[in-house]
Amino acid sequence: QVQLVESGGGLVQAGGSLRLSCGASGRTFSSYVVGWFRQAPGKEREFVARINRSGGSTISDSVKGRFTISRDNAKNTVYLQMNSLKSEDTAVYYCAADFGAATILANQYDYWGQGTQVTVSS
Repeated sequence: QVQLVESGGGLVQAGGSLRLSCGASGRTFSSYVVGWFRQAPGKEREFVARINRSGGSTISDSVKGRFTISRDNAKNTVYLQMNSLKSEDTAVYYCAADFGAATILANQYDYWGQGTQVTVSS
């Protein structure tokens, strides 16, 4: 069992940056694949990025070149660095964890945080 808590969301102007954090407690965090997803009002949940146990990452084409994902296993934390933010990045951002081999599909992740709101003003 693992509990996830997101933080770092807020209101930012277009072109600005935010860093989201996903803190975890419970079983050995380094053993989990961790993903970031987002959901805008009226839209389906969308894959943003994932990081595997060895630090390899997958980034959605919609944010590639602007967002990066990293992890600090000593701190049980995964980060999502978001640069050059656009109004279309406005959404609730969720982190999720899986002890298996989850990829970009939300239904492959077993554990979810409560989400953090990111609002980008134009």
